[in-house]
Amino acid sequence: MKFFYLSSNPTSEGNYEIHERECDLIPDILDREYLGPFNNGKEAMRKALDLNPKASTCEKCCISSYQAVFFKKN
Repeated sequence: MKFFYLSSNPTSEGNYEIHERECDLIPDILDREYLGPFNNGKEAMRKALDLNPKASTCEKCCISSYQAVFFKKN
């Protein structure tokens, strides 16, 4: 699990970004709100949208590396 935070300050586009604790772009401790532990940014987004409908995920730390794999059974 990773720990996620929601920025208190908007980006130039007016969105409030979600960052994981280890992100290089995470705002200062006084400029963010703790969201909690989640497996990925998509899960953190669900809670963040309850707090701020203009929440968005950080393009650096919340990119999911999950790839669905499908096999065709013969």
